[in-house]
Amino acid sequence: MELFTRYDGNPVLEVSGWPGAVNAVFNPAAVELDGETLLLVRVEDRTGVSHLGVARSSDGLTGWTIEPARALLPDLASDEERFGIEDPRITRIGEEWAIVYTGFSTGGPLVLLATTRDFRSYARLGAVGPPQNKDAALFPGRFDGLYALLHRPMADGRGTGAGIWISWSLDLRHWGGHRLVLGPGDAGSWASQKVGLGPPPLLTDAGWLILYHGVRETAAGSIYRVGLALLDRERPDRVLARSADWVFGPDAPYERVGDVGNVVFPCGWILGADGDTLRVYYGAADTCVCVATASLEALLRYLG
Repeated sequence: MELFTRYDGNPVLEVSGWPGAVNAVFNPAAVELDGETLLLVRVEDRTGVSHLGVARSSDGLTGWTIEPARALLPDLASDEERFGIEDPRITRIGEEWAIVYTGFSTGGPLVLLATTRDFRSYARLGAVGPPQNKDAALFPGRFDGLYALLHRPMADGRGTGAGIWISWSLDLRHWGGHRLVLGPGDAGSWASQKVGLGPPPLLTDAGWLILYHGVRETAAGSIYRVGLALLDRERPDRVLARSADWVFGPDAPYERVGDVGNVVFPCGWILGADGDTLRVYYGAADTCVCVATASLEALLRYLG
């Protein structure tokens, strides 16, 4: 049985529906705001530089409104964002939304943090650490007074062998206690090259559910698929369960063919009012934005 069902109207956002001359729209974070679904989308222009654009919809599937004036633009004069920003994840922290995103700096990719209340104005808190690092998100709330961040330090530019780490902070600016949480799979497995966090962790009765992408190198290039893991509710550095198999991978034409083929890359999800239906927002082939749905109960049951 397939755990994820693709929306029949995929892709939900494409270059053809985006204002201006852009190359690709993909890898969106997702939140519910003022009764609507709001996506913070990676928008790559034709120079190759990305920014984060705002799109909103009343049902999270159709009737999208694009608002260029609300975009989070890179600070091209800074070392941290000189070559653009990308791949956001959003977490509610108190009265604000915390946006964790990747900046392409003069020293390579690094993790940056900004906050907003309305997705119109943004306060940058700066880098959480040096390059190279990607695929980060905050947990909502604190653990014994500390914020927790999942992220993926990279030993080389391709992230070979990279896994998901956790770090801790009192103030969202100074981070320590770094520890590996989830490493790549065994040689030859679907996640043997590297793994990285998908959407922010989701709290369930069983623990923190995470989606993560795993990469396998083949003779034809990389394949990005998705796996599941469950972290301890009180000690999120402890893995309670992890799927041996990938649970969602590139299959549809829009996932197979694009700027980077054979990629599904989720960065956001929203739990429905029924407490079970998850809408997962993902980038397909580094080209467009798509949606898949899943049952939270079924995902947890799959993990055993």
